Amino acid sequence: MSQERPRDLAHAQTAFASYQDEIYLNGLLTGEPPRFPTGAAAVEAAARERMTAEAYGYVAGGAGGEATIRANRAAFERRTIVPRMLRDVGVRDLSCSLLGTELPAPVLLAPVGVLSIAHPDAEPAVARAAAGLGLPMVLSTASSVPLEEAAEASGDGPRWFQLYWPKDREVTLSLLRRARAAGYTTLVLTLDTWLLGWRPRDLDRAYLPFLQRIGIANYLSDPAFLAGLAKPPEEDPLAAVAHWAGMFADPTKTWEDLAFLRAHWDGPIVLKGVQHPDDARRARDAGMDGVVVSNHGGRQVDGAAGSLDVLPSVAGAVGDDVAVLFDSGVRGGADILKAVALGARAVLVGRPYVYGLALGGEEGVRHVLRCLLAELDLSLALTGHARLSELGPGVLGTG
Repeated sequence: MSQERPRDLAHAQTAFASYQDEIYLNGLLTGEPPRFPTGAAAVEAAARERMTAEAYGYVAGGAGGEATIRANRAAFERRTIVPRMLRDVGVRDLSCSLLGTELPAPVLLAPVGVLSIAHPDAEPAVARAAAGLGLPMVLSTASSVPLEEAAEASGDGPRWFQLYWPKDREVTLSLLRRARAAGYTTLVLTLDTWLLGWRPRDLDRAYLPFLQRIGIANYLSDPAFLAGLAKPPEEDPLAAVAHWAGMFADPTKTWEDLAFLRAHWDGPIVLKGVQHPDDARRARDAGMDGVVVSNHGGRQVDGAAGSLDVLPSVAGAVGDDVAVLFDSGVRGGADILKAVALGARAVLVGRPYVYGLALGGEEGVRHVLRCLLAELDLSLALTGHARLSELGPGVLGTG
């Protein structure tokens, strides 16, 4: 069950649902529908028309036959919501506190790399949209701009940093130092991408944006990385890419190596990619502060379990000892409600905001996020709940 910080109801976030009223009222006054679609499937379809085939395939695609992508959605669809009636839901409060970060709603923007393939404004546009709503953006190591530029764009907004752990220790330390100096408060270590999964959509086009120096800006701006090059990247770009490829990830890492990160990062550390209760326990025993129940949105292992299916067992294994977060398959506000009911303290949203970015840059991202928050707020009220703490497994049935 979600944990919340005490909060004066005067600060309740009932404004989220008002986005629905805003859309209808604007339609009445102007005779125009909203600039962007409001449903996740329609947003994706519209974004696909704007994106190159390579970019869309990279964002939408998954591992192998994409059974895991389907499993993620099927896990949500199997669970139904059972509303309760005649409860006072006139004022709702979706806010919570997560690892020292105050959230107006249990939503974070998942780390997604190479965002410049969706829109030239890339990560800064996403950072501005997230900050404007008070939501944390988890910046990917594979961002299209240096982490400092994304941090500047987020202003006073909360920000977390996702780490793809390089083989080179000095580069790792440099990235950690830079992230702390730029105001990133929480480190999210991705565990499921020591190697790239088998992704036919990308393979059939021989498309990997990193090889075009897209998504390696944090390396090309890093002094420890540059120290390993014989020539500056602009003079020998192929050598720079080869140097990056040789250190991007290290499949020899084990649980014992987490002590290194714990020693060199003085904020919360969250492990992303946990699917088994025993791994959640090992994360707790290693001194980690949180886990993200995730299968990388179906991009790494074909035939993996839907993340929502394993969420209850992972949450049950660690209780309140570590923060349990969730991603993979979230497309709407009702999905967020289901994940919180099954034990997630907060949910990370990925592809939907990328499609919003492709549609309209910062404005498109803001629209998608406001739609998610509005649907979450309305779903909470319509099921008879005013606070996240009221959600639990009893809210759900099975189809």
